[in-house]
Amino acid sequence: MPAAAVAVAAAVAALAALVAGIRRLLAGTRVIEGAILHTPTDETAMDAGGVVRSVQGADIIVPRAALDELWSPRNLERLARTYWLSLSRFTLGLVRVVYTEGERYVVLLHPRLRLLTFNAPEYEMEERRGVVRWRIKKGLLVAPKGRSGDGYLEIDVSRFDYPDWDKSRLHVEVEVANFYPAIASTISRWVYVNTQSRIHVIACHFFLRQLVKRELDESPIGRFAVPAPQDTPDPQRERQPAQP
Repeated sequence: MPAAAVAVAAAVAALAALVAGIRRLLAGTRVIEGAILHTPTDETAMDAGGVVRSVQGADIIVPRAALDELWSPRNLERLARTYWLSLSRFTLGLVRVVYTEGERYVVLLHPRLRLLTFNAPEYEMEERRGVVRWRIKKGLLVAPKGRSGDGYLEIDVSRFDYPDWDKSRLHVEVEVANFYPAIASTISRWVYVNTQSRIHVIACHFFLRQLVKRELDESPIGRFAVPAPQDTPDPQRERQPAQP
């Protein structure tokens, strides 16, 4: 085997070991600032056609009064912003999101290195469930057959209140569905599973831990920043693609 190939294989193996170690550190039930984060789950699978579905979720127990204050379309938008900033913080600023009129770009170091391009987010806000969804458009990490298709990234939040308890259970899931990873199709599935896939799983777990602190970042778009009659949660209206 050529020396270069051996070096690449060793680097990938070292990265996989590092990622696995970080993942173990983030596992387990934790009490953070008065809230409880139960061990995050991970369901990641790739079918024979190279389509990936990945879901990371967790149950968070928080004071009901605190959740009541946060349960609004504005804070759903802020939760989405917190996800992107968590990704940037986790990667030490190497990866970040750029906002434009109708798209979101996940870039590496420079705005021209667009790893993923999404359409503007879609929101759903109901009495006990909130969803923010970004449709996958294109990007360096997307195989050609997965561009402008049915792929999406979604954060789904459901709340469960208990009448005889002063706390609520918040179930949060981060899902990537119908995604065609370019790494799997151009290099190998093993490399994708042990690098990009694992990094995203750990980044999601990092986001869930940040969410427990209930310190949501402000969105630069601020679609719901100023309450107005048209911002009243309406499932049918909110299912329409959001325009910044």
